Amino acid sequence: MENSIKAKKKFGQNFLKDSSILTRIIQSMPHNNNHIVEIGPGLGDLTQNLVKYKDTTAYEVDTDLISILKSKFAIEIHSERFKLIHTDVLEAWDKDGTLHEGKYDLIANLPYYIATNIILRAFEDVNCENIIVMIQKEVAKKFSSKVNEKEYSSLGVMTELISKESRILFDVPPESFDPPPKVMSSILYVSKDTSVELDKDFKKFLKVCFSQPRKKLSKNLSSIMNKEFLSNIYNELDIKETLRPHEVSASLYSQLYTKVKNGKHKRNSK
Repeated sequence: MENSIKAKKKFGQNFLKDSSILTRIIQSMPHNNNHIVEIGPGLGDLTQNLVKYKDTTAYEVDTDLISILKSKFAIEIHSERFKLIHTDVLEAWDKDGTLHEGKYDLIANLPYYIATNIILRAFEDVNCENIIVMIQKEVAKKFSSKVNEKEYSSLGVMTELISKESRILFDVPPESFDPPPKVMSSILYVSKDTSVELDKDFKKFLKVCFSQPRKKLSKNLSSIMNKEFLSNIYNELDIKETLRPHEVSASLYSQLYTKVKNGKHKRNSK
């Protein structure tokens, strides 16, 4: 029955078939006692490697794949080493706020069309400690980028603030999948600092900061605050007026946001 299943574009499906890549993903797993959560297990090729080592929960939205996975992992499901949940993972996050009641690591070949959204939700999930996910290389570079790199964006800022470590482990060529995607893929690794929590409005603030990446940061910020207020903050933090968004470090963005937020609060409370 597996052979008759065709990858569905609407779910962004590309089934990973290269056993050497699967092995490398398993070797990248952190040495801890955390549960594993997988999103979009597909035909279960990565899943069958994961369940050998740890208890695993998988979220799958595709009804056709659910029946295959239930059959393939009947023993593991019966022994409760594997839990299969048939739902949209974003809806599960909305409903429960987490994908597992205890500490877990997210290890998955993510559907590319919602990969960024999933990673950002994993950042917010306090129970998620480590993230090892296969995503489009271009997106992985944005998450792992550092200040002054051309890919540096709001995603790089958030990743640096929320993590102890973040990097691309290795690239995965299109021929490792069936069907092969049109882009190069990469394995992104993020080890979260679970003591850090980003303010819910910080993401919106960064969106403004990077709204026109080639313009000066002050120009972008002038759309949400007056020049005098902004100039005072720049002076307090010793920020050069000429800096562009990719030239400002993550810690400085955090300080800048705090100043803006506190300043606005003081003005509104008068």
